[in-house]
Amino acid sequence: MTAATSSNRPGASKMSPMVKRGIGAAVVVALLIAMGLDTTVVPIGSDIGASADQFSPEKYGKSEFPKVQQKIEQRAAPAPVLVKALKDNKDTAVKKYGVPNDIGPILSVKFTGTVGDGQDGIYNVKVPGVPDDLTIRVQTGPAVMGTVLRDGAGDISFGDFTNQIQYQNAGAAINNEMKKEVLSGLKRDALKGKKVTVVGAFQLINPSNWLVTPVRFSVQQ
Repeated sequence: MTAATSSNRPGASKMSPMVKRGIGAAVVVALLIAMGLDTTVVPIGSDIGASADQFSPEKYGKSEFPKVQQKIEQRAAPAPVLVKALKDNKDTAVKKYGVPNDIGPILSVKFTGTVGDGQDGIYNVKVPGVPDDLTIRVQTGPAVMGTVLRDGAGDISFGDFTNQIQYQNAGAAINNEMKKEVLSGLKRDALKGKKVTVVGAFQLINPSNWLVTPVRFSVQQ
């Protein structure tokens, strides 16, 4: 007997199209039920699913800037003193007046000098007692770039945050709070020729060019 003859015997198993459709429908229903059991419906406006410790840059900047400001002020060396300390022993100077960093150490400095030319809110300041070949510049806003204040605190690290975005936002938040507390109301266009007193921090990348981000900035009238 051939296989074809055997399959056509009375009583041979054969699934009708209707039965197949019924099984398929049952499988689909089962999948939909399983998906429903694994889904939580969150009403619009509900707090369900929101992180209890969701990061707020504004709150972070407001709470942390005063601490950063205090740490940088405590470490700040007069500019002529810092120049000499770096020349004598860079490692010792960094240990006393700053914090190490992968790109370059971040040092705290203070000085009084006369404002010179500026561009995009960054002004040269002529400081007595420092070499003529050293350029000192200060960020006055409205844009304040970099993470010198965050990193210059010495105790804020990537591990304190959930991800890189929060870490970057923390640096921007500290800058923004500094602008509110230190640079608010500053008449930048009238700075040239004025005597200013600055306390701030800079990253030592080019020894002959310091770009200082302030934590204190005052203009003598």
